[in-house]
Amino acid sequence: MTYEDILQGSSRARNSSKAQAQVAGSIEKTAGVRLAVRVDRNNPDHHLWNNRGTWWCHFTLHKADYTAQRVRVSLKTRDQQEARERRDEVLAAIA
Repeated sequence: MTYEDILQGSSRARNSSKAQAQVAGSIEKTAGVRLAVRVDRNNPDHHLWNNRGTWWCHFTLHKADYTAQRVRVSLKTRDQQEARERRDEVLAAIA
């Protein structure tokens, strides 16, 4: 799944697999989803990791039925500053 899937919606995502589209759709449609993030103000790269040059964002969603969903999203960039901006967009779109 990419950050575009979350920002634009799973129905518009062109390159998503069926499983990725279901995850993106469940993020958008599920009522009672609460984003669980711990932001470390001393670490500007919170919720980011670099996998072979490409930046990814990861976070946990807590659902109304007391289950949790771990989400990992490709930010499709090799630029660290751009990854931070995209991470902020993704988290804002879900929160």
